[in-house]
Amino acid sequence: MASTGNSNLLNTDTGIFKQDAFIVLVKTEWNAHIVDELEAGCLRVLKQYNARVEVLIVPGCVEIPFAINRHWNKAKQQFDEPHAYIALGTVIKGDTPHFDYVCKMVADGILQLNLMLPVPTIFGVLTVNTEEQAIERIGGKHGHKGEEAAITALKMLE
Repeated sequence: MASTGNSNLLNTDTGIFKQDAFIVLVKTEWNAHIVDELEAGCLRVLKQYNARVEVLIVPGCVEIPFAINRHWNKAKQQFDEPHAYIALGTVIKGDTPHFDYVCKMVADGILQLNLMLPVPTIFGVLTVNTEEQAIERIGGKHGHKGEEAAITALKMLE
């Protein structure tokens, strides 16, 4: 059974967040109506801390790790390295094993980025059985996972 969230995570009094951080959001085109809400939640939180935000759009979740890796390699050459990346997407289970492959690839890719890059990559990808479950996670009974991803990024910087 999944938890309803980490109430301690949302306590922004548990540390000093980095002001003026440079955060890159990488979001998918798939399930845009949900992903756009994840992005809106991130932006609400990041704005409170004067973060500079860049948004990259990729077709689907499988492409997220590639986009982050490529962005990092270009950014470090230009001396404009982000402080963190946030991956945003939604994978909704269908009738085929495609869901399992996509979830594994994006999770493995983000894990590799966290081990390889000197900055955190936050997993803000919803992996749900139904669209209703996704909607419950963008401001419904399971909180707002976009806001939580932004808080996690800011906490990881300190």
